[in-house]
Amino acid sequence: MIALVQRVDEAKVVVGNDTISSIGKGILILLGINKGDTEQAARRLAGRCVQLRIFEDSGGKFNRCLLDVKGAALVVSQFTLVADTSRGRRPSFSDAEEPLRSKELYELFIESIRDCKIETGAGIFGERMHIALVNNGPVTIIMEE
Repeated sequence: MIALVQRVDEAKVVVGNDTISSIGKGILILLGINKGDTEQAARRLAGRCVQLRIFEDSGGKFNRCLLDVKGAALVVSQFTLVADTSRGRRPSFSDAEEPLRSKELYELFIESIRDCKIETGAGIFGERMHIALVNNGPVTIIMEE
């Protein structure tokens, strides 16, 4: 499981002409799910994202997490994160989990963040979406479980 975490001042998901989810200060998480990923991995990675210290304290150091700053999370499923680009010019997605199983783990990941009392928005699984964000920093971290 791969999470690409971006510290944002705001982010939103748009489908067609409709904004379906938006947040202010917090993190945007693009989530890729590999074949064989487990419920335990989804819960663990969600907890790590919530506790990732990427927000600055009064001294300018990354000592604060999403819980500390009372930020929000926006989670978007993105199977392309698990692309294999080691050969040729076309990425292979053979390592991506099957859609039904992937959707289950995606929803569990979101539920795990909400269980931490974090305001959490989400994209629509399997839908083509436009993601708009203001990356603060920029700060972008790749996490794997």
